[in-house]
Amino acid sequence: MRVVALCLMSCLMWLAAPATPAHAMEIVNCTGRPNSDQDKTSIMGATQSRITFVASIAEGEGVEELTLHIPDGTTFGTDDLQVTLLTGENLMTRNEVAYNATVDGQDLVLEFDEPITQAGNLNIIVYDVYFPQEGGDVQVEATYVAAAGTADVDDIPAIKVTGISGPEALSQWLADQAWVQAWNSNRFLRLFFDPTILVTSFPVVLNGFFMSVGVVALAFPLGIPLALVLALMRLSKFFLWRGIATTYVNLMRGTPLFLQIYVAFFGLPLAGIDVPNFPLGVIVLMLNSGAYMCEIFRAGILSINKGQNEAARSLGMSRVQTMLHVIIPQMFRLVIPNLTNEFITLYKDSSLLAAVGVMELVMYARTIVATTGSITPYIVAAVFYLVITLPLSRVTRHLEESLRGHRSRKRKRAAAAAKEASHA
Repeated sequence: MRVVALCLMSCLMWLAAPATPAHAMEIVNCTGRPNSDQDKTSIMGATQSRITFVASIAEGEGVEELTLHIPDGTTFGTDDLQVTLLTGENLMTRNEVAYNATVDGQDLVLEFDEPITQAGNLNIIVYDVYFPQEGGDVQVEATYVAAAGTADVDDIPAIKVTGISGPEALSQWLADQAWVQAWNSNRFLRLFFDPTILVTSFPVVLNGFFMSVGVVALAFPLGIPLALVLALMRLSKFFLWRGIATTYVNLMRGTPLFLQIYVAFFGLPLAGIDVPNFPLGVIVLMLNSGAYMCEIFRAGILSINKGQNEAARSLGMSRVQTMLHVIIPQMFRLVIPNLTNEFITLYKDSSLLAAVGVMELVMYARTIVATTGSITPYIVAAVFYLVITLPLSRVTRHLEESLRGHRSRKRKRAAAAAKEASHA
């Protein structure tokens, strides 16, 4: 009996409780406008967009006020707000809604001149919206005041925003500047020196710069011992060594580096030899540069006075000892300017690796050019080449001047010594 009594009391209390009021406003959709140039469906942070808020209103609810809370980090404007009520059987009838808009921090408050009693979809568009640069899920919240009281709009979907980097944010800011728009109004300036593309391509091309420097930094020092061995072989009295070195040098210097790259990158895989792009690029540049440095070393060795060799041999040094301890050290001092020029040439020739897909300086720039249609990334790549070549050119000139000065002082000392000897 007690159980029955408790059940009856529970039913009576449930019947006596006030009914939960139906929501006067329910969310239909809340979206942002896609604003990515590459992906037409993405919403990028720190880039101009808009928020479209759509909610359904029941008949006779009398909605008097709506407050949209937009999360911190998102900025928005109120000058071009659009507030309309779509009514009719297919919601095709557009009705303008009179309102008064105020902003309180991140709250956009819309006070309607007359309560909305007609059933339909309330469509609100907020323009000049800039979502947070770091991206993420932006959750808009909404509260409304109706005849039945104040309530929240539940289940509002979050707006998924893709974060952008600092350079991309700077590019977006530049695009809105009057002077940049005036600058880009000139077709030539826009194609070759677009500031908005310059700031975004710089960090991307920088990756290619490191790749190019890495390739050359490995290929050049590896080519030095190869070149030295080839130079000694070319100077050898044994015809076989001399013939092998001469054939190799003539073959590498007589064919374009571009062709050598193609043979290595497309010929070796056909022969079943699979080498990753980066080490293969290093090997090809090393083999090519070694042939050119061979001639530099050979000319340097031949420029050493024969008296140096004879003096060393007279002291009991062997041919190998003379070459290692007397000739080669002097040779290196003489050929340093030419080696610097060879390094500059090799660094510039690394751009040819872009033709076979190695992601070096030019390849990164070409990828951006294909996307944007602007030549500006190539100008950025040229700047990265000049960052290396111009200082090295100055170093080369300085070394050449020092070498000429050293030779001039040496000749003067020799002349003075000869003069003193003649007086004696």
